[in-house]
Amino acid sequence: MNQVYKIAVVAFFLIAGCNTSRITSSWMAENNQPKEYKKILVLGLINEPDRTIREQMEEHITGDLRALGYDAVCSCDEFNPKAFENLTEKEALTKLSNSAIDAVLTVVLLDKQKERYYEPERIYYSPYGVYHHRFWGYYNTMYGRVFSNGYYVTSTKYFWESNFYDLRNGAELLYSAQSRSFDPASTNSLSHEYGQMIVKDIVKKNILTSQKEIRLKPM
Repeated sequence: MNQVYKIAVVAFFLIAGCNTSRITSSWMAENNQPKEYKKILVLGLINEPDRTIREQMEEHITGDLRALGYDAVCSCDEFNPKAFENLTEKEALTKLSNSAIDAVLTVVLLDKQKERYYEPERIYYSPYGVYHHRFWGYYNTMYGRVFSNGYYVTSTKYFWESNFYDLRNGAELLYSAQSRSFDPASTNSLSHEYGQMIVKDIVKKNILTSQKEIRLKPM
């Protein structure tokens, strides 16, 4: 692998690493106005052998909500992993109410996919008319692609869903978003980026806002 190509690859991943997650679709309840909440629970449903990703995801989202002025708590700190197992809806809501929780923001890992593919060592692109129009240009381009030494790369895709429920009004769904993350540098960077992205979109959709702004509004 030549030095120029190495630099190009490093630069590409540095740029790509700045934004590995994006919201693919989101929904909000109509005519909703931001409210004050006593306590928001961030609840992760992530079936991964390593519990770190769930804990980091909850912690980062909790931190982003606290930055808006809300009292937010992690499920991993507030309850044990099986706290809601085998409970009825009424029992679960009572359990949350007894902890003064009046809103829940869920983060669910819907799917995780890994793909392994072959990456040629020499990758470059030429417009169709440049290399295909004349024999030698086509031959040289394709020869380099076919006979260069390559390597195998494994990519990982995460598919997420986050919902926001107001427990004071029959556990009503106010917001839902589906997202995708591609090859994050680490679980910590994934959690940090995802938390900021979701909370920013929740504010954009007028579900939450800065508590200072709410308290300054005339009654």
